[in-house]
Amino acid sequence: MSKQTRWFVWLVSTPLVALVMVGGVIGEPRAAAVTGQQGLDHLPVFTDVLRLVIGAYVEDVNIDKVMDGAMRGMTEGLDISSAFLLPDEVRAIETTAAPPAGDVGLVVVHGFWLRVLGVRDGSPAARAGLQSGDYVRAIDTRPTRDMSGLTGMRLLRGVPGSKVSVTVIRGNTTDPHVFELVREAPKANLVTTTMTDGVARVRVSSFSAGTADALRAAFDELARNKTPGAVIDLRGVADGTPDDGMKAARLFVKTGTIAVRAGRTPGLMKITAGAGDGAISLPVVLLVSNGTANAAEVFAAALQGNKRAEMVGEPTAGVAALQKLVKLTQGYGLWLTYERYMTVDGKTPIHERGLAPDVPIGNPIVGFDELPPTTDAPLAKAVERVKAQVGAK
Repeated sequence: MSKQTRWFVWLVSTPLVALVMVGGVIGEPRAAAVTGQQGLDHLPVFTDVLRLVIGAYVEDVNIDKVMDGAMRGMTEGLDISSAFLLPDEVRAIETTAAPPAGDVGLVVVHGFWLRVLGVRDGSPAARAGLQSGDYVRAIDTRPTRDMSGLTGMRLLRGVPGSKVSVTVIRGNTTDPHVFELVREAPKANLVTTTMTDGVARVRVSSFSAGTADALRAAFDELARNKTPGAVIDLRGVADGTPDDGMKAARLFVKTGTIAVRAGRTPGLMKITAGAGDGAISLPVVLLVSNGTANAAEVFAAALQGNKRAEMVGEPTAGVAALQKLVKLTQGYGLWLTYERYMTVDGKTPIHERGLAPDVPIGNPIVGFDELPPTTDAPLAKAVERVKAQVGAK
């Protein structure tokens, strides 16, 4: 059997094998639906396309490249977090070595190129002027067109003091800008507080295991100073795990549902508030953006869904799900979404949809060579909403 024929048989059979595997991974009760006529209908078209590519394209094709592209195409049609992984990417996930301590402060996901979700305050990327919504077209000399967000995040990390080049597009695809960034170890300042027109602005710069404690300390200080209310600024905060967001939400939600997860198996997984939760009663408003994702999005959903806080700003990113590595033959793998977070009423997925603000107001898009506005209109609107809550009491 020739190399091309072996690849042909393997590739034609892979979609069906993958469908069966995914059904087993995500949940056996619906595996039959996954491997039913819906999947089989497309196999003849798939084999016809592959046969024509191999036999009729203008020149001999690199069958490895064709196979990789076909597998990527399947996962790209799922969500921005799922990805087909090459063997070196699988090995990178499986390594037990600690990741390098340095990064540039970016959270990226796949979106044709890599799309910037969040930029950590004070990070090298923030100082360079990168913003949520930018596209990273290349990391060093490596194009990101076929790159998963998982791999992009890995390539952006490195030893503190080392350099990485990112080619960034904002609005105009014909005008890329190249930034040379020096990696740094993230600073421990997770929460900062400033005053705006008599209202506290509590800025969360990053979500991690320590963010809830930092929020508790910040609000304890506000209570001692008899501050009437606060804006919790979550704009561009896209890191952390859902557990980090739920831990922080427990500070503000006394009773009710903190979070809801859903997968392929019937029923919903509900996480509820318990004894000792809801210790912070100060009126709060959440300030969000298109870059509010992951832990910050789960946190915002809990407060908004329990009517603990209004949301002001833009629709959130819609990145709130859990993934796992599924190993395939020949060292390949799938980074597969298997559960997603819902609004606390369990009716609407947050993942891929995001949360709608109660008071919509956009954040300005500032060009590379433009100065930012002198006033922060979304923050001013959020402060106005806090004052309305305080005045209504």
